[in-house]
Amino acid sequence: MSAESASQISKGQVDLLDFIDWSGVECLNQSSSHSLPNALKQGYREDEGLNLESDADEQLLIYIPFNQVIKLHSFAIKGPEEEGPKTVKFFSNKEHMCFSNVNDFPPSDTAELTEENLKGKPVVLKYVKFQNVRSLTIFIEDNQSGSEVTKVQKIALYGSTVETTDMKGLKKIEDH
Repeated sequence: MSAESASQISKGQVDLLDFIDWSGVECLNQSSSHSLPNALKQGYREDEGLNLESDADEQLLIYIPFNQVIKLHSFAIKGPEEEGPKTVKFFSNKEHMCFSNVNDFPPSDTAELTEENLKGKPVVLKYVKFQNVRSLTIFIEDNQSGSEVTKVQKIALYGSTVETTDMKGLKKIEDH
């Protein structure tokens, strides 16, 4: 990570990549040859030549479960100037969403991505809405140019884990 992008992330916030439960990750309307790992997985998402691309139309619906409860602070979604995502809606702890019901629920937050965002500038979310997140659904509603294909080069989520009281951990402390 360059010093510039590191300085844009608030102190105490980490890349939540290590806390993703990969076995449950889903993406609806992804191209079979340009799938979600291209934008989400370490190494793949740093490769400019790899994209997540939408298939039938411009919309993408991404479901990301976490292996522990997290607090989501901000995100970065990189994409090309024309086909990069524009309107992105975030839903905290909403399971089994699909295109037919995504508009039935109010999003926890909505972001309109700018040219700077598409180059990697993080967007800070309404932090209060993302305090106890077990899963995140990201709905990419449209793209910058209104074209049929949306391309995402990188998705990065920043936040922290929620410290939970671990009784075994407390016992160990007393023993010392």
